[in-house]
Amino acid sequence: MANLTLYTNPMSRGRMARWMLEEVGQPYDAVVLDYGTTMKSPAYLALNPMGKVPTLVHGDTVVTEVAAVVSYLAMAFPEAGLLPADKGHFLRWMFFAAGPVEAAVTNRALGVEVPAERKGMVGYGDFDRVMGALMGLLAKAPYLAGDRFSALDVYLGSQIAYGQRFGSMPAVPEFQDYAARILSRPAAVKAAALDDALIAAAKAAKA
Repeated sequence: MANLTLYTNPMSRGRMARWMLEEVGQPYDAVVLDYGTTMKSPAYLALNPMGKVPTLVHGDTVVTEVAAVVSYLAMAFPEAGLLPADKGHFLRWMFFAAGPVEAAVTNRALGVEVPAERKGMVGYGDFDRVMGALMGLLAKAPYLAGDRFSALDVYLGSQIAYGQRFGSMPAVPEFQDYAARILSRPAAVKAAALDDALIAAAKAAKA
């Protein structure tokens, strides 16, 4: 039995990590932490000095940063078939998601516009260039690493799906169709239901 523990919060990027765990299919424990309290406790800060989630503990191994958690699980459990054969492609787009995509979307949400003469200073250039790269990738195959679903679809795919839900990415058919396709997977549905139930229970407790 796998010795896996996910520290998370249902209103966080921990939702991506839970989805990946459900795709992997190994038993795991989920420890739900609260912002500002248990997430900043000395015990948790010893695992993740940033005091953020998710954090994955697998035996003696501690993994933070959701892109790393998703990648680690794909490598730790190859039998799940979530690590693409083309490792270079996988790493390229995982790092693209964690770097340019994350930065471009966050800056756009914060109202940060990079001056044209300073675009060379930022890793993503500009928002439209990043979105164009993603649309070009999706034009090549039904999934981000080709014809098969992979861990890349969990992480970068989640970003695209969230972008459609919250309006932080263009509402174009390429993104909408892809998001619907990956979110219909049984593991995605189960993971979302588990986290949504936690949110509902928390609201009921406050009522």
